[in-house]
Amino acid sequence: MSTIVLPRTLEIGHDSIKRLPNVLQGLKSKKLLIVTDNMMVKLGYLNNLQTILSQAGIESDVYSDTVPEPTAASIQAGIEKVRSADFDSVIALGGGSPIDSAKAIAVIGKLGGVINEYRFPRQVEEQGLPIIAIPTTAGTGSECTRVTIITDEKTDEKLMCMGTGFMPTAAIVDYNLTLSVPARTTADTGIDAMTHAIEAYVSRKANLYSDSQALCAMKLIGPNLRKVYHDGNDKVAREAMMLGSTLAGIAFSNASVALVHGMSRPIGAFFHVPHGLSNAMLLPAVTRFSLESAKQRYAVCARTLTFAQETDSDDVACEKLINTLVELNRELSVPTPAEFGIDKQQFFSVVETMAKQAEASGSPNNNPRIPTIEEMVAIYTQLWN
Repeated sequence: MSTIVLPRTLEIGHDSIKRLPNVLQGLKSKKLLIVTDNMMVKLGYLNNLQTILSQAGIESDVYSDTVPEPTAASIQAGIEKVRSADFDSVIALGGGSPIDSAKAIAVIGKLGGVINEYRFPRQVEEQGLPIIAIPTTAGTGSECTRVTIITDEKTDEKLMCMGTGFMPTAAIVDYNLTLSVPARTTADTGIDAMTHAIEAYVSRKANLYSDSQALCAMKLIGPNLRKVYHDGNDKVAREAMMLGSTLAGIAFSNASVALVHGMSRPIGAFFHVPHGLSNAMLLPAVTRFSLESAKQRYAVCARTLTFAQETDSDDVACEKLINTLVELNRELSVPTPAEFGIDKQQFFSVVETMAKQAEASGSPNNNPRIPTIEEMVAIYTQLWN
């Protein structure tokens, strides 16, 4: 038996952002807090959004000080803003970081407390303010997940918070908003989405519903990831990646991610590596580690992503999957930890701590092959070879 949780409304496609007033009317929202970042302000996306709202006679205020890889400190002013006024809903505009920030602000702003009180294994079923998520990257899938990740900067630990309270009430998935995303971010978020789809499909919590979403996501992402990296104005490929990202988000939100994400979060927390990039660093090594425990499923991934032929045996398909993931990192200029600028001595001084944090997140237990602390340390060590 599976319990599936989704946004109440999904508006998908070209110029779907113009449907925002209709969505808000359905929610009876009249006073909104827009949670975003300074890049959305600079690009004019915030202005466009406020124009749409003002033309519909809808009042809005803005909190634009969210940061990449949000922290307990970075969301605090947003929480206080919610508590100081009678907002009835929150709009999240941006990539995964503003959306994750908005989720925490909407929940804690209404329910009280601090982020540490909401961390996994607590399941947050209480409802905060309604969240309308408007993603501007094709990657995190956060617009349709019941998860948010906030870093406790005092301990350098990424806190995973889960539950229906973090699921957006509505999402607007307009690929036009991704056309200005630079190549580096396009690659990082695209690999993140691909990782979501793969991990959802091989997860020990996979189910018939999540499988269907994960496979559809892989069909869209596999042939188009390289295209959007090399030509950001390819609207057909951008649209495919945007929908693929959303479907991958639905898949992992209803099946859970696994070892890549478990090990990725500590790298981001300790060394400020963007989430999609740390996933990309780990994906080939973790796939190689896990392969024998779910060979048939990984082979299906390889074929669905178009990395292998339909006629390839499972062994051949799995070999092609590993090789293509390595080649893809090279083509998309994914750096090693050393190339990113991480100090080797510092990295190795915290590998065991990172492995323990990964284990504590629960994600490695969803992996086809459940690793020991020592095996995770060995995978981290491989990243330098």
